[in-house]
Amino acid sequence: MKRTLIVSTIVAALGGLLFGFDTAVISGTTHMLRSVFDLTSFELGFTVASALIGTIIGAIFVGKQADRFGRRYVLFILAVLYFVSALGSASTNDWYIFLIFRFIGGLGVGGASVVSPMYIAEISPAKFRGRLVAVAQLNIVFGMLLAYFSNYIIAGLELGAVEWRWMFGVEAVPAVLFFVFLFANPRSPRWLVSKEKINEAKHVLLKCGSDSGNIEEEIEDIQRSLDFSHHSAKEPFFTKKYRLPIMLAFTIALFNQLSGVNAVLYYAPHIFSMAGFEKSSSLLNSMVVGGVFFIFTIAAMAVIDKIGRKKIMIVGSVGYIVSLGIIAWAFFAYGTEFTDAGSYIVLGGLFLFAASHAFGQGSVIWVYISEIFPNRVRAKGQSFGATTHWVAAALISWTFPLIAEISGGYTFAFYGVCMVAQLIWVLTIMRETKGISLEEIQKQMGIE
Repeated sequence: MKRTLIVSTIVAALGGLLFGFDTAVISGTTHMLRSVFDLTSFELGFTVASALIGTIIGAIFVGKQADRFGRRYVLFILAVLYFVSALGSASTNDWYIFLIFRFIGGLGVGGASVVSPMYIAEISPAKFRGRLVAVAQLNIVFGMLLAYFSNYIIAGLELGAVEWRWMFGVEAVPAVLFFVFLFANPRSPRWLVSKEKINEAKHVLLKCGSDSGNIEEEIEDIQRSLDFSHHSAKEPFFTKKYRLPIMLAFTIALFNQLSGVNAVLYYAPHIFSMAGFEKSSSLLNSMVVGGVFFIFTIAAMAVIDKIGRKKIMIVGSVGYIVSLGIIAWAFFAYGTEFTDAGSYIVLGGLFLFAASHAFGQGSVIWVYISEIFPNRVRAKGQSFGATTHWVAAALISWTFPLIAEISGGYTFAFYGVCMVAQLIWVLTIMRETKGISLEEIQKQMGIE
């Protein structure tokens, strides 16, 4: 594996780190935001979802810009959005202004969920693509862990009324580093070919590696897959020939959120509080959950290009079903009167849930969506899959505080039933993409 490929992957994956940090950092501030801005449960849900509304908008519109200006250029813009959001969220005293800055951060997250994995997929040879795109997912998880750890450390400093401001503000540091490091990254060779910058594309493939080892042959394969003599870059996306990858992207993205993962990520301390833990224990437990995510993401990276995407999804789906069943049972059994035993059953269930997500859906989703669309519509396809993901995430995150007040048991039981449906989908419909070039996947999807 070539040095340029490794460095470029790590830098592009910093977009994922900021994605993860921005996603998880609010979990340690929800109780303070509720007090500072005097929020109802509905308003708190909307405050959390405000960033997710931004992710939807970002995911919808970033694909077109990535096609027009290039993947790397858009990553620069995302770094700026993260920086502005971090400082703005930390400094405002007005709830509406706070929502605007969280929305801006959401634009960055939505954009990164499209562009970071797509960029990495397009610079990676097929035999390394799964684990390299999974680096973006690893950095998402590392960003979450960093946010949980940062929240825990800041809470321990006892900063009082400004504690939540520091929790948001520290994100500005990795945002600046991301912007600076991007200058060393090459542009995507597949985007360069689409813009007829053939010599630069050859140079990038030479530095990053190719599938066949023959640069000229690979350039010709990319040109054939684009086939702009018969297809326009502006052709409609929602057409019959793209039906299969559209369906696959939609279902994997929808199931990702129907697991309830964003409810766990955004409301982890709240869930632990529901299960009888004190505030300090809730923050520490959230950090440990982040650590479980991180460890099992690494485990998935080690095998994703060996055993394939489907087998990983099967293992993760079974883990989801068991863990969500345990958590639902605990809430049904203990209600609002948790004993120590009941609290630790929920804790164990959430650890298993985190491991199942990290090893399964969490490691596969962005790899899979970045692979299944043809070169000429990959940005649109990645944008569609990410938009589906974030619409579902917004709905789950907005509704969780409301439905959890009614019954934690029914909430987690619903997520468990959805994961039974996911397991059936994986076994009967999902296609394997392990070790196949992007251009060959296009042929296997039956797309000319």
